[in-house]
Amino acid sequence: MFFQNLKRILRWGAVSFIRNGMVSFSSVLVMVIALFMIGSTILLSVFLTSTLMDMQDKIDVNVYFSVDAPENDILSLKNDLELLPEIASIIFVSKDKALEEFKERHKNDALTIQALQELGENPLRARFNIKAVSPDQYSVIAKMLEEDTVLSSQYGAGFIDKVNYENNKLAIERMKKIMDGAERGGVAVTLVLIFISILITFNTIRLAIYISKEEIDVMKLVGASSIYIRGPFVIAGGLYGVVAALITMGLFWPITLYIKKHTEDLYGGIDLFKYYISNFNEIFLIIFLSGIVLGALSSYLAVRKYLKN
Repeated sequence: MFFQNLKRILRWGAVSFIRNGMVSFSSVLVMVIALFMIGSTILLSVFLTSTLMDMQDKIDVNVYFSVDAPENDILSLKNDLELLPEIASIIFVSKDKALEEFKERHKNDALTIQALQELGENPLRARFNIKAVSPDQYSVIAKMLEEDTVLSSQYGAGFIDKVNYENNKLAIERMKKIMDGAERGGVAVTLVLIFISILITFNTIRLAIYISKEEIDVMKLVGASSIYIRGPFVIAGGLYGVVAALITMGLFWPITLYIKKHTEDLYGGIDLFKYYISNFNEIFLIIFLSGIVLGALSSYLAVRKYLKN
């Protein structure tokens, strides 16, 4: 009996979806807008995250060593620092490498190159380029390198000549504020868009079900159960979501392909079309399930009003 009723509910849900052509079209169209907002939020979040990560990657702290600091001691310190949880990576730039970089930067400045040659020796110092796990940890790293008495006793008081944290402090603090604000803003925007999507979908489907008010009243008069009355509308709502999800995923293909060039040229340089293709299954699953849940839940809630009358 249960499976027979389930089969009837599924069949009448599909019949209702097909029979009410214009109503179904309107509901699907509105759900496409709602699901498009959800999908756009996902892609916007990816783009924003990529941009912030790229900005964060351009910030570091440079540690300069004394001119006569032994390279073995510098590499030993590098190994010790890499064990710290606050440090994401350390790039060691030797004196010779620093000299090469200096010459490359000033290759068109003949006067500077000539002055360097007249010195007869390499005046540049070896250095670390240190990247922290998060922007708020740079101050901890800088303070440790400048004030740690263990380092001074192990390598000598003048081993570390300079830590340029203060020079980058303003940029690091701005980066931290931007990342914190973007994270809070992203969550807020996502919640608002989801709420708007649910509200739009619910009101549209409620209007569609209003057309079937008399049909619901007749079913109540003949003694149909609430599940039997509500079931076909919930199935139809789920079908709205399925069709809307397929259309939405189809729309994202040309749109992400079109904006691919623009997102690559902007700060962060992420290819949204490539991201869309490589994560198609995950995005489709989110959009597909969101469509079914939005349609079915909205139908369930909308029918409840007429069942109470």
